[in-house]
Amino acid sequence: MAGYAKSVLAFDGTVLLEDQSATTWENITNVIPLLEDVDRIKIASQPAHALKDRAYLRRQRPDLAEKLVRADDYRTGEWMVVKPLLALYGLWTLRGLKAEERKISL
Repeated sequence: MAGYAKSVLAFDGTVLLEDQSATTWENITNVIPLLEDVDRIKIASQPAHALKDRAYLRRQRPDLAEKLVRADDYRTGEWMVVKPLLALYGLWTLRGLKAEERKISL
C-alpha cells in the first residue's frame, strides 16, 4: 500500500511501515502507538479485511476508533475474478462481530 500511495497516488508525506505482525490483531496492536496523536484514521485494505481491522481497533482502543473515517475500500473492477471468493471468506471470518463493530465510523 505504501508503494501504491507513493507511485500511483503521488503521496509525498511520511509513510510508517509496521512489519513485525503475523496476524491482523497483532498489526492493530503494533500500530496503536503510531495512531495516538493523529486527527483521523483511515484503513485502506480489501473491504472485509478493512472491516476486521476497524473492529479490532474498536475492541482494543475504542477512543482511537472514534477517529475512524471512510476509506475507498472498493474500486470497480478490482480483483474481479476472485472477489466473490474473497467476499465469502471475509463474511465467514467476520461472523463473530457485533453490530456496533460493523460500523465504518462512529
